[in-house]
Amino acid sequence: MSAVISPSSPAVDLAAVKARQQVAWSTGDYAVVGTTLQIVGENLCEALDLRSGASVLDVAAGNGNASLAAARRWCAVTSTDYVASLLESGRERAKAEGHAIQFQEADAEKLPFPDTSFDVVMSTFGVMFTPNQEKAASELVRVCKPGGRIGLANWTPESFIGQVFKTIGKYVPPAPGVKSPALWGTEARLEELFRNSAKAIRTSGRHFTFRYRSPAHWIEVFRTYYGPMNKTFGALDAEKQAAFTRDLLALLESRNRSGDRSLVLPSEYLEVVIERK
Repeated sequence: MSAVISPSSPAVDLAAVKARQQVAWSTGDYAVVGTTLQIVGENLCEALDLRSGASVLDVAAGNGNASLAAARRWCAVTSTDYVASLLESGRERAKAEGHAIQFQEADAEKLPFPDTSFDVVMSTFGVMFTPNQEKAASELVRVCKPGGRIGLANWTPESFIGQVFKTIGKYVPPAPGVKSPALWGTEARLEELFRNSAKAIRTSGRHFTFRYRSPAHWIEVFRTYYGPMNKTFGALDAEKQAAFTRDLLALLESRNRSGDRSLVLPSEYLEVVIERK
């Protein structure tokens, strides 16, 4: 199902949007940023009450934070992403810890697994970025066993990261007709996506705290390694890059609670556990 647009508007080319996204996430080295989010995967596995031997699929897994968290709980884990370099990073991490995780390239909107294959399906800050939200949600449900659980961690619209993407959109507008990823961080959108397939949808507001040397250091790291930020800076001329940097610094400084030169900045996300019918 494509994004909702007016009848007079041209159809949204979701395949083209996805291709651009894949290039963006392949730019830089997301693993540098992704590794710092490890605690989110650990917390999600606890919220899912994972048991040893459970079959677990991590969708849009990045460099494997949630995959590793599940493997540490003795689950049978399959880790998927559509960026091969991120899977390779996850594979190296798993090898270093001695975990036998299955890594496989996969599109979250077209998962290469039979129906009802997994006891648990999860995604941390991953599936929320798919351009076709309805299709991605239906795939999570399709590969999850009846009575199984779907676990998600999604940035909320008003969170720091939600506002970062809003700021990016001010300089590089998103494709018309494509829904905001941050909608996955709202109970209303989750209800729309999963109400027909869920026995229960439980949500809990949590915070991940970014800790960097300074606001400027956060920008330096994200500009270098975080694909969407890297591509945004690359699309702007020098004057707009300077304006974009000023806007980011203002946002960072408005939410920094360190009280010193460092950055200690909480960003809200919604932790979600869905019980499948």
